[in-house]
Amino acid sequence: MRFFKYNPNKKADQLLKRQLINVLGIRPKKLILYKMALTHSSFQKELEWNNERLEYLGDAILGAVIADYLFKKYPYKGEGFLTDMRSKIVNRQQLNNIAMKMGLNRISIYNKADKSLRSSQIFGNAFESLVGAIYIDKGYIFIHQWIVKYIVQSYLSIDDLENIELNYKNKIISWAQKNNCKVEFEILHEQFENNQKLFTIGIVLNDEIIATGKAFNKKDASQLAAQLAAEKLGIQ
Repeated sequence: MRFFKYNPNKKADQLLKRQLINVLGIRPKKLILYKMALTHSSFQKELEWNNERLEYLGDAILGAVIADYLFKKYPYKGEGFLTDMRSKIVNRQQLNNIAMKMGLNRISIYNKADKSLRSSQIFGNAFESLVGAIYIDKGYIFIHQWIVKYIVQSYLSIDDLENIELNYKNKIISWAQKNNCKVEFEILHEQFENNQKLFTIGIVLNDEIIATGKAFNKKDASQLAAQLAAEKLGIQ
């Protein structure tokens, strides 16, 4: 992996090491990897010094580990079930929730003046980036064991996830039809962030916005907004 100019600060680095041990349960070898993984592009003006590349790698590693875990856990389940279960685990909202529970929001490096970022999915993205960093730093066997033991067993209830229907958008539409309500999914805002279009989708119920979701594609943004709306309306 190509590294960029990095000016170490001994005191700050020691603090970050302690935070990583507390949050991840990991003693890092190459601290620069973890610092990059925690750095959102909103903070660093240099386009190359942020967590986007590590996020790409971590997303692939996480998907592979979860797929392997589910394949072994459910030896008699079909491809459709396994795909749905993986989606329930690695969807953006779920990863962001895990990141918040872990405390990544407290150690992530981002532009804190931009308050909209606090309600976006950047902490879930940081989690994926850290998966990429740990993989490079410790290897595949280590990251596989860490994800299963530290993430799946600590932050997820697989049995509960089996009973969760993933398509919240359909739930909202069905609920609105049963209750004679008008519901619409509207694109409230589009903006470019690091050469990607970021969508803000709002759920409008009887002409009132009740929830919003942000993602780099309309489908994910709609699902995130629908999940928040379902929670607000008490839809199971």
